[in-house]
Amino acid sequence: MVTPFREGAVDYERLAQNVEDQIAGGIDGLVPVGTTGESPTLTHEEHEQVIAKVVDCAAGRVPVIAGTGSNSTAEALRLTRHAKKVGADAALMVNPYYNKPSQEGLYRHFMAVADAVDLPIVLYNIPGRTNVTMSTETVARLAEHANVVAVKEATGDLDMASATVARCGSDTFTVVSGDDSLTLPIMSVGGQGVISVLSNLLPGRIKTMVAAAQAGDYATAREHHLALFPLVKAMFVETNPVPIKKAMAMVGKDTGELRLPLCDMDDASLAVLRDAMQGAGLV
Repeated sequence: MVTPFREGAVDYERLAQNVEDQIAGGIDGLVPVGTTGESPTLTHEEHEQVIAKVVDCAAGRVPVIAGTGSNSTAEALRLTRHAKKVGADAALMVNPYYNKPSQEGLYRHFMAVADAVDLPIVLYNIPGRTNVTMSTETVARLAEHANVVAVKEATGDLDMASATVARCGSDTFTVVSGDDSLTLPIMSVGGQGVISVLSNLLPGRIKTMVAAAQAGDYATAREHHLALFPLVKAMFVETNPVPIKKAMAMVGKDTGELRLPLCDMDDASLAVLRDAMQGAGLV
């Protein structure tokens, strides 16, 4: 989920409306304060308040997977404890960024939280943001813990997704795509869906594609995948969530400004986004 801002503050009224729009669109869960939620720019208080607000607005209708990752194990532990306290159903924990831990360091980081907080954990493997890749072997080691239930696979590497499914299975451990463009390919090798950027704009379309693939109707899923592909790529013409926030504003779901160091799109990128929106019949 995007985090709406208005005049420098979190816009909790718009956030509540975004929750309603997503649930009305048929999504299976909500993920506040991840990458798309501009989590690095939120204060600790805002981070906790956004999670609590989404949990409150969801009111048990769908699970809430709260972003609680950090490059500080102590902070990740605090955020995960808070998420459990306010009623989140699971935690999304990104690889520690900037300090570049070893595979053993990654393992100990996630295990420290898994051992201390009885809350399902979704690992988040996104080297493009963290400069470290969690190996398949490390994912498999962590998957042995009862609280480590899934990985958001955002390495951009279908081989990695395939290896993780092959190593960990899909009965007790879930691989979900972290890249909209790779949702269908990852599902074809045993993934179970996507934690999506584009769903902020088109929850129903993303759910339809995923449901078709889950039902084994790959012809229908492929049709939706290909129809949405230009728009998916446009969502990353600049750093996420810059394009998705602009796209939402174009269709009357204004989420307010971005927070520095993110800023408005340049003219060339905006033209690419507008063309993709027109191609999808949205503007």
